Amino acid sequence: MKKDICNLIGIKYPIFQGGMAWVSESNLAAAVSNAGGLGIIAGANAPASHIREEIRKTKKLTDKPFGLNIMLLSDNADELADIAIEEGVKVITTGAGNPGKYIEKWKNAGIIVIPVVASVALAKRMERSGVDAVIAEGCESGGHVGKLTTMVLLPQVCDAVNIPVIGAGGIADGRGIAAAFTLGASAVQVGTRFLASEECQIHQNYKNAVVKAKDIDTVVTGRSTGHPVQVIKNKLAKEYLKLENNNVNIEELEELGKGALKKAVIDGDIDNGSLMAGQISGMVNKIQSVKEIIEEMFSEYDNIKCNFNS
Repeated sequence: MKKDICNLIGIKYPIFQGGMAWVSESNLAAAVSNAGGLGIIAGANAPASHIREEIRKTKKLTDKPFGLNIMLLSDNADELADIAIEEGVKVITTGAGNPGKYIEKWKNAGIIVIPVVASVALAKRMERSGVDAVIAEGCESGGHVGKLTTMVLLPQVCDAVNIPVIGAGGIADGRGIAAAFTLGASAVQVGTRFLASEECQIHQNYKNAVVKAKDIDTVVTGRSTGHPVQVIKNKLAKEYLKLENNNVNIEELEELGKGALKKAVIDGDIDNGSLMAGQISGMVNKIQSVKEIIEEMFSEYDNIKCNFNS
């Protein structure tokens, strides 16, 4: 299955780079693709014209396959769905919803479609819709999260569908890769560790916060609003949780978090910005090139595999 997913997409290593809003742009995506993985541009809520330009920039930086992540709740989802076809994007990953209405036209355009799922029911539904694979993402991941852990979700999704499953959430080294493969995954998706890559364009303050983070330094905000997000604890997160615990209305909470991710990524405001990162932040302790990260992770995995087989 691991060979199948690599052959399907045309990548050397069975590793995807997560589609992180304001983070996953052309430089990072191209670096991951050039290093043998699948780089992914994040559509998020950015203007469609900007995403088109990022796709074109990526084409100039790599001749390897790369993908586009579309958040289906975004206002620009319809535009991005068409831009992906027009620009010849090879892979689309989706989040925050069901991409059913787009699948036929994407498949007719020869695009590989891989939705993120947080439940067995959605994974089965996506398989029936004709997608090529699914990403089973546990709540250890950074950013928007579901309820189930990767350890629980991944094997159940693998048992439920006959298409390749990519494991995501809480994977930062070769041990994580080995665990995901043991649970049935055909590939892994990694986000947080790539935050600490040389090619990642986020502010240095943000990178430093990830590197300095310890095992219990992330929290989930927004559970009461129905949009839970995992972030590194800071002034903003503490204030948000305080208001949540006091049952402040959703509008006030949304106003507090408005523009907070941009503050972290662009401005480097580690107090008032939203430092989206996964629970494995405590395992990320140095800044490396993307190539070093991928090769180190798979070297560790190969050693584990050899030791296990011996």
